[in-house]
Amino acid sequence: MAFAPDEIDFGSDHFTLFGLAPFFRIDSLALDKRFRELLTRVHPDRFTQAGESERRVSLQWSTRINEAYQTLKNPLTRARYLLDRAGRGVDQGNNTAMPPEFLMEQMEWREAVAEARTARETAELEQLHHRVKQRMNKGYDQLAELIDDKRDYAAAADRVRRLMFLEKLLYEIDDGMAALEE
Repeated sequence: MAFAPDEIDFGSDHFTLFGLAPFFRIDSLALDKRFRELLTRVHPDRFTQAGESERRVSLQWSTRINEAYQTLKNPLTRARYLLDRAGRGVDQGNNTAMPPEFLMEQMEWREAVAEARTARETAELEQLHHRVKQRMNKGYDQLAELIDDKRDYAAAADRVRRLMFLEKLLYEIDDGMAALEE
């Protein structure tokens, strides 16, 4: 079986690869379906009898498809990718300024997580998880509006930085719940 990359529009970006318009709001089912289709066509297992170069190309394209899929599947990485494409990266390393009220809220949430962990209150951690997840979903809705509707990339970058804090908090809560289950 010969590897035929010209049969697939690998495109210059992740959205083109999956045949999607470059928007924050995407059809997750269409993304999943196209991912399976693409991976089925280029997966290295299909090229075990092919030549070394075809197997290597198959592996490279499988890796590319997986990376693009992971980027687009996750709302936060998808937003960062869109901002990068627009030349308005998040600049998380150099832009760490956050409003004091946001930072206070983060400290309060982290204290609540630490207290619930220390008190071994799984129900409280689950409540915190639910509240943070709701806040993140609201932030994703705001990102969709900022990126897709308003094209306000500066505000979207700020929203992404805030969501990164919440994502880290969610991991801390999940770690706390996992530690209590052990």
